Amino acid sequence: MSLGRQPARTVLITGAAGFLGSHLCDRFVAQGWHVIGVDNLLTGIPRNLAQINGNRHFQFVQQDVAKPLAIDCHLDLVLHFASPASPRDYLRHPIATLEVDSVGTFNTLELADARRARYLLASTSEVYGDPQVHPQPETYWGHVNPTGPRSVYDEGKRFAEALTMAYHRSRGLDARIVRIFNTYGPRMRADDGRVIPQFITCALSGTPLPVQGDGRQTRSFCFVDDLVEGIYRLATYEGLAGEVVNLGNTEEVSLLELIESVASLIGRTPQLAYLPLPQDDPSRRRPDIRRAELALGWTPQVPLREGLRRTIDWFARAG
Repeated sequence: MSLGRQPARTVLITGAAGFLGSHLCDRFVAQGWHVIGVDNLLTGIPRNLAQINGNRHFQFVQQDVAKPLAIDCHLDLVLHFASPASPRDYLRHPIATLEVDSVGTFNTLELADARRARYLLASTSEVYGDPQVHPQPETYWGHVNPTGPRSVYDEGKRFAEALTMAYHRSRGLDARIVRIFNTYGPRMRADDGRVIPQFITCALSGTPLPVQGDGRQTRSFCFVDDLVEGIYRLATYEGLAGEVVNLGNTEEVSLLELIESVASLIGRTPQLAYLPLPQDDPSRRRPDIRRAELALGWTPQVPLREGLRRTIDWFARAG
């Protein structure tokens, strides 16, 4: 696919119609980049891109990145964000998840290598599994079940990281990896199974909130605007080739504390429905972000309560 004359800076973003991908497309367009968004719409939603469709600096390509990418133009950056990311999605599409994180990573790395573009892989805190080190630094190897139900995502991302580093070491590709911790905000699908959209939609509708286990397991939730800022800085930073960088919020809260915050903002006392804890569900999760702080000058700015308020407002408007 030839895209004709391009501006000086062009970025290809896979998973462009997804929650994070669409926010990244917005950010790069706003910064004056030409953005080529690629998505097969397995879990992405076209309306996530409605605000930039028609913008002369944005072009959408509907394609599965597990198939070779016929993009014949100059590229400065390739951001590989295509993959089901919620447990409900990757358990529903286990083989497609493994394909996009293996073959899709290979295809996007080949494209970046051919264009001599910088490459950024979206990895995940799930590579740490159910961690035995707190908080988790990038040097921690993790505690992962390689054959459990969650392994299609956990091991898929671990393989994607290994492949990315192989291209960096053997071909000199300027590649870096971001390990993303729990992120939330507008454009999350209400039915994707992640805790914040699930809690918000249940609270707004007055239906019981499902709580897996006893609700004391902890997570660290980062508002999407903060995460996009960190990703943009990492993608455009001249150093950090061959490095892994955690991005996430260091404020650790239990799921019960999260429910209390959502309930107080909505003004309803929730009824809780306790469910069995899924296999290999992490008991704690919190990032060590010192590398991002030192190299990128990045720290999250949006407090949890403020981010939840913005997210609740979005879900209420979206209906």
